[in-house]
Amino acid sequence: MSISKENKEFIDSLIEYYISESESYKQIAENFKPEVESIPDTAFGIITGCVYSGFLQAYQNQQQTPSLEDIDEFNQIIKKKALLIKKSITESSEIKTKSK
Repeated sequence: MSISKENKEFIDSLIEYYISESESYKQIAENFKPEVESIPDTAFGIITGCVYSGFLQAYQNQQQTPSLEDIDEFNQIIKKKALLIKKSITESSEIKTKSK
């Protein structure tokens, strides 16, 4: 089994949403100072965790369970989008710094 076209589109839309809201997730990560050393990495983890949760919820809503292949494919999707996610987190910092 592989991820259906509809679920892939849903995952892509989730990623785009979280990219657009990355500043909010960076602020959440900042609440964990000094326990976390890297705010961008923590924000990345929060965002990918939220996308993964949405992925699992989509399967649950369809009364399905993702296969190991589906999870591997999901991980590949995240890997392909990782630079975009990280860039959205770091660029939100640069914009904030420049506006001061």
